[in-house]
Amino acid sequence: MTHITHVIKRSGTAVPFNPDRIMNAIYRAAVAVGGRDRERARRLTEQVVTLLEANRPDGYKPHIEEIQDAVEKTLIENGHAAVAKAYILYRDERNRSRRTAADKAARPSDNIPWAKIWHVLDWATRHDLHTVWRLNERIAHGEFPQIVHESEAAYEDNVDTAASLIVKRRDKLKMVMVSGPSSSGKTTTTVKIEQRLQREGLKFVTLNVDNYFFDLEMHPKDEFGDYDFETPQALDLALINEHLQRLSAGEEVLIPFYDFKTGKRALDRTPMQLAANEILLIDSLHGLYPPMTEGIADEMKFKLYLEPLLQMKGPDGYIRWTDLRLIRRMLRDATHRAYKPQQTLEHWHYVRASEMRNIIPYHSTADFIINSAMPYELALYRARLFDSFSQWAEEYKDDPLREDAYTRAVRVKTMLEAVIPVTDETAVPPDSVLREFIGGGILPH
Repeated sequence: MTHITHVIKRSGTAVPFNPDRIMNAIYRAAVAVGGRDRERARRLTEQVVTLLEANRPDGYKPHIEEIQDAVEKTLIENGHAAVAKAYILYRDERNRSRRTAADKAARPSDNIPWAKIWHVLDWATRHDLHTVWRLNERIAHGEFPQIVHESEAAYEDNVDTAASLIVKRRDKLKMVMVSGPSSSGKTTTTVKIEQRLQREGLKFVTLNVDNYFFDLEMHPKDEFGDYDFETPQALDLALINEHLQRLSAGEEVLIPFYDFKTGKRALDRTPMQLAANEILLIDSLHGLYPPMTEGIADEMKFKLYLEPLLQMKGPDGYIRWTDLRLIRRMLRDATHRAYKPQQTLEHWHYVRASEMRNIIPYHSTADFIINSAMPYELALYRARLFDSFSQWAEEYKDDPLREDAYTRAVRVKTMLEAVIPVTDETAVPPDSVLREFIGGGILPH
C-alpha cells in the first residue's frame, strides 16, 4: 500500500495517485520495442513507487515530472535501456508538443492536407455551406433535402475518382489500403469502392487485420486502465507484413482468427491465396503506418486516406474534424458496441493521441484522399446529442481528471447550439456514409 495519495499535475492541480498509470506507461514503452511482459512492468512499478516514497514525509505529493524521472531511473538501473529510450522519446515528444503549441498556431500544420482543403473550401463556398449561419439559412428555407443531395454527390465523386485511379494501376496492384482515423467512414467507403471495381472486372479478397490482434492480456492499456485497440502495437505487425509479402508473391498463408469475446487469437486458422486476377482489400486504421507494409513495393499497393474535411465556420472558428468523428463514434458505439456516448467522450483523448502519432502524420503518403464530411450532419447531431453535451459540460466542470472531456464537451456544445436541429432523417440515403453511424443503412458494417 503506497503512502502517496496524490500527484501534482503540470497545471498545479492535485489528483489521486494511481500506480497503474505508471505500470501502463512502462508496459506501453516495452510494447513499442517488442516486449510484452506485464508482470515485469508491475514489478518495475513497485520499484518506482518505493523510490518516490524513500525519505518522504507522509502526505508528500510528487510532481508528475518527478514521477517520470523516477521511471526513467528505474528502467535504466534494471537494464531496460531500450524501454527507457522509448519512454524518454515519448516523454520528450509530449514536452515538445506542449512547448510549441503557440508556434504551431502561427504556422501551417503538416497534419493538414492543404491542397485537398482548398478544393473542399471552394466547394463549400460555392454551395453556400461554408458557415453554420449559411447552413441554417438553407435549412430554414426548406433546403435540407437539397443539401443532403449536394453533399452526397460530392462524396460519391471522390469515391469515383479513387476507383478510377485504382483501375489505372490494376496491372501491378496487389493490395488496396483504406485508411484514416476513427469514424472517418472507412467501412462504407471500402464497400463502395469494391462495388465500383467489381464493375470493372476486378475481384477483391478482404483481409481483416483485426484477426492479427495480440491476445487481450498482451495489449497495452491507456491511463484509465482500458485496453487500447487504437495503437498499431496492439497488432502483430511483423506477422501482417510477412503475410502481405507472401500473398503478394502468390503464396498461400494461414490467417489467424481473433475472438473478441474471449480476447484470444488462434494462429494458422484460415487459408488464403491470391489468384492472378485478385487484389487484397484492407480496411484499417493503420493502413498507412509504415511497419505494416514496409516489405511491399509501392507499385503493388494503393493507399487511400479518409477524413471528414469539413470546411465550415462556427461560433469558435472552423469546426474541428475530430469533433465530427467523436460524435460519429459516439453514435456508432452506442448502437453497435453497447458503449455509452459518455464513455466514448472520456476515452477520446487517448484515441486522439494515438491517431496524431500513428495515423494522421502519414496522410501525405496516400495516393488519394477522400473527404467524407457531410455538411448536413451537424443538423442531425444537434437534434440527437446537444442535450447530452450540455450535461457533460456541467458534469466535468470541476473534475481535474476529466479536463479533456470537459474542454471537448464545452466546444461541441457551443458548436451544436448554433445549428438548427433536423429530426427527420429520411432524406439521408440508405447507403450514405453517415448511415454507418446514425443507423438505418443497407450496406454491411
